[in-house]
Amino acid sequence: MKKSLTILLLLFFVKLSFSQKKQDFILKSPNGKIKVKINVDDKISWTILHEKDVILSPSEMSMTLDENIVLGKNAVVLNSKKETVNTSFETPLYKKKSVQNNYNQLTLNFKNDFSIEYRVFDDGAAYRFITKKKKDITVKSEEVVLNFDQDYNTLMPYVRDLRNPKDPFISSFESHYENKKISEFKKDTLAFLPFLIDYKNHKKAVFLEANLEDYAGLFVTNNKNKTGFESRFSKYPLQETNGGFNYLNKLITERADYLVKTKGTRSFPWRAIVISENDAALANNDMVQKLAEPSKIKDVSWIKPGKVAWDWWNDWNIYNVDFKAGINTQTYKYYIDFASKNKVEYVVLDEGWSVETDIMKHNPNVDLEDLIAYAKERNVGIILWASWMALHENIDGVFDNYAKLGVKGFKVDFIDRDDAKMVNSVYDIAQRAANHKLITDFHGMYKPTGIQRTYPNILNFEGVKGLENNKWTPNDDVPLYDCTIPFIRMMAGPMDYTPGAMRNATKSEFKPSHSNPMSQGTRCHQLALYTIFEAPLQMMADSPTAFMKEQESTDFIAKVPTTFDGTVSLNGEVGKYISIARRKGNTWYLGSITNWDSRDITIDFSFLEKGKKFQAEIFSDGLNSDKAAIDYKREIITIDSTTKLTYRLASGGGLAMIIK
Repeated sequence: MKKSLTILLLLFFVKLSFSQKKQDFILKSPNGKIKVKINVDDKISWTILHEKDVILSPSEMSMTLDENIVLGKNAVVLNSKKETVNTSFETPLYKKKSVQNNYNQLTLNFKNDFSIEYRVFDDGAAYRFITKKKKDITVKSEEVVLNFDQDYNTLMPYVRDLRNPKDPFISSFESHYENKKISEFKKDTLAFLPFLIDYKNHKKAVFLEANLEDYAGLFVTNNKNKTGFESRFSKYPLQETNGGFNYLNKLITERADYLVKTKGTRSFPWRAIVISENDAALANNDMVQKLAEPSKIKDVSWIKPGKVAWDWWNDWNIYNVDFKAGINTQTYKYYIDFASKNKVEYVVLDEGWSVETDIMKHNPNVDLEDLIAYAKERNVGIILWASWMALHENIDGVFDNYAKLGVKGFKVDFIDRDDAKMVNSVYDIAQRAANHKLITDFHGMYKPTGIQRTYPNILNFEGVKGLENNKWTPNDDVPLYDCTIPFIRMMAGPMDYTPGAMRNATKSEFKPSHSNPMSQGTRCHQLALYTIFEAPLQMMADSPTAFMKEQESTDFIAKVPTTFDGTVSLNGEVGKYISIARRKGNTWYLGSITNWDSRDITIDFSFLEKGKKFQAEIFSDGLNSDKAAIDYKREIITIDSTTKLTYRLASGGGLAMIIK
């Protein structure tokens, strides 16, 4: 009898264990269009459907800790919890005043002290691991899988950096997008996020990560079957050496066999997918903001966004002056005078104002204290360039010294990594800068992942192949890129693209120039970028001399703010064209650009308040801009919410408006 009872109990527990193992959960978006299926079996996977279309085929997720503990393998669900959240939060330094945050959430709590949190929004889905262990843990690896039901086209940014070919994780994160099928992923390389998948039925998805803190950034490569992608992460650096351009980088000579040693109780980065039925909607998406940690800076009133007169792109090339232009006090006073006259908030002193490896030592030709005082009298702030390597070796000393002198912020360059050690350093710099009430602009930087909400004193990030690259690259298809990044890279956050070229060229006339650089595309294309490209700290790339020769365009640029109260994505198609309108107070700003294909753009002004008349200052491509890209037409007309206007955008052209 006892033996039979034992067998029955054993069978019961086996059955119970099996029933616990194989479980399915369903989570839908608030509007019901997106459905996420979570399967808990030997492994944990999720599947994403948009209506009847498969966005993501069953794709596994797991995290491996030390002692071969795999969170996600043979996992046992202890309990689950569903909830609905519908709230909003203020975003004072963003493209809109507030963000609506509406989602359905499922939290699965597993045996072995971990959880996975899933969120489904009307525009996408995300998940993250959460651990609840009492002691610190070592994360050896994470499995992020993206499987697809067809061989879709992708727009993929590949790692391209020759400074250390043996280490693909050293990167400036500046790449054009290559249009290849999933199966055609470039061999023996990696791609970074965000990237785009082009589905049928006009649907597209962009893959992102958010809340990257105390962790390594995500890269992807093809899976073995070439039907999707799997994750790669940079291991934690153990040994570093100076290297790279002018020895301003830290190159990794030895890496650990783990990603990070970290707290045992914490949440990990979000793995997110944004889904759209309309390309234009991708250019006005808030997913990263919604998944980011709230601001750690209680008082943000001292953080001042604005535009910056910039020296480096134009090679300090000012003329018709009675002094030798260059990295010296007289030249920078000229920049300050220009900024003051045109109500430009800042001047940046880029490389050369100090000893590059010791920014406490000044260039003897630059009287920094005199410049700070001169700028203050004229209501202009000074921002200083610094390499990350020179800064991080004496962060508090540098920040304390220059904050006391009256400097407003730092442009931190040559970061070029996103391993956990560097990510922690970026957070550390942001916090210490905030302690000294300093703004920051991160250059040579991985894509933003939400830290811009957590530390709003970070006003901009590079991680984009901007104008500074374009002045040397005649074979790059820049207008195509300009019409692509608003739908992909800009979704991650601000872009220090640095527009503002006053020397504009057609495709056939463009040529590289170091001291007289030009842009590809028309003048109006450049003007429109000030509205289209998100950048709370927005550079004016050309020289003051060039801007003053083109005062009408300069006046227009000076009037465009860098943060907004509202945004409307009017129309667009990835890689072809885009039109965006943004509101600040009662004034609207509108930008529209095209690739090298000229096209007619119709602007529907129904976003304007009904029953009111508005005055529109309009810059459109001139009749001769197909040969002279600097050609434009300025007009002032009256419009209202019923107005529809069609404009011809030239090859590489644009349209820019201020509507009062």
